[in-house]
Amino acid sequence: MSLSMFNMWVSILGMALLFIAFVTIYVSRFKLKNRVLKFFTTFIAYICLISGSVMMIYIVFSGPTS
Repeated sequence: MSLSMFNMWVSILGMALLFIAFVTIYVSRFKLKNRVLKFFTTFIAYICLISGSVMMIYIVFSGPTS
């Protein structure tokens, strides 16, 4: 797999993780009443947010590929 294809898949995965973080934060804040379940979904959301952000930072700073 070329570097360009790898960067494409990393960016798609990063965007998916950011979207999952958005959805789980929304669900945990507005839809859930159970405190344990709220904590679990918020924890998962922040893990996805941090992972997706690191992937996006990698893509931005890796520069163009040839």
